[in-house]
Formats: sequence, C-alpha cells, structure tokens
Amino acid sequence: MNEHIQNLIQQLDLLPHPEGGFYKETYRSNDTCLDGSRNLQTAIYFLLTSDNVSHFHRIKSDEIWYFHAGSPLVVHTLTEKGHTKHLVGNDILAGQTPQLLVPKDTIFGSSVLERDSYSLVSCSVAPGFDFADFELFSKEDLMKDYEDFEGIIDLLT
Repeated sequence: MNEHIQNLIQQLDLLPHPEGGFYKETYRSNDTCLDGSRNLQTAIYFLLTSDNVSHFHRIKSDEIWYFHAGSPLVVHTLTEKGHTKHLVGNDILAGQTPQLLVPKDTIFGSSVLERDSYSLVSCSVAPGFDFADFELFSKEDLMKDYEDFEGIIDLLT
C-alpha cells in the first residue's frame, strides 16, 4: 500500500472493515425509528484499495454511496436480474455517478476500477446500520442462485 493511502487511513482514523477495506463511522443519529429499535441514520467513510475488494454482503437498510476521491469504484450487485456493475465516480460523461443507492436486501460488493489506486467514499444507511443486519456471503452461498456469475463471485467472496 503506498504512502498516500496509508496517510489517508491514518488521517481519517480508519479501521479494517469485515467486508474488506477500511472505515470509520462518522455519524449516528440520536433520533430513532418510531418503534425505538434503530437509529434513523448512520454514515461512514469507506476506503477501498485496488489490492482488496469489498466482499459480497447484504444489509436490511437502504445504503447511499457518495464518491469523494481516488479511482472510480465499481459497486457490483446481484439481483434476480443478474449481475450489474455501477460506476461510482465524478466523470459523469463517462457513465459514472457521484452518488448511488443500493436498496435494502440487495447483495453487493465493490472493487476499485483502476490498478494501484484507491477509492474514498462515504456511505449513509437509513434506518441506521447495525452489524446484526450484516450478512457476508461465501461462494457456495451465491453459486446456488447465481451460477452464471462465477467470475465475479470468485472475485468478491
């Protein structure tokens, strides 16, 4: 990992994330859902390097990704329609978007588009993120329903 990436991790006080990459929670609302079971919203910084990936996982809340710096990020989703690549970055004319919604209960993972680089994004989750709602997938789990997408499943599991 190059010095610039190490400095970003240090300056933003990021920690290793169980799905891959590095993160830090930056916001957790004090307000809760009407039933009091969940914070209304949370937000994190998330940094991924081209040397690693964010493994396929799923959460029970909507998640919005906001691009900040580095290489564009590819968010991979698996749904009943198959595998889709979403480019999150600032070059809108090249088909990238600086913001992306991943709907609740969607299986997704991500990878950095460019070699020898990183992507820095923020992710906002509503209702707020809770690790109790975090489900990480194995290759065996995903091949049952997505056998046509073994290549991306190999990469992100």
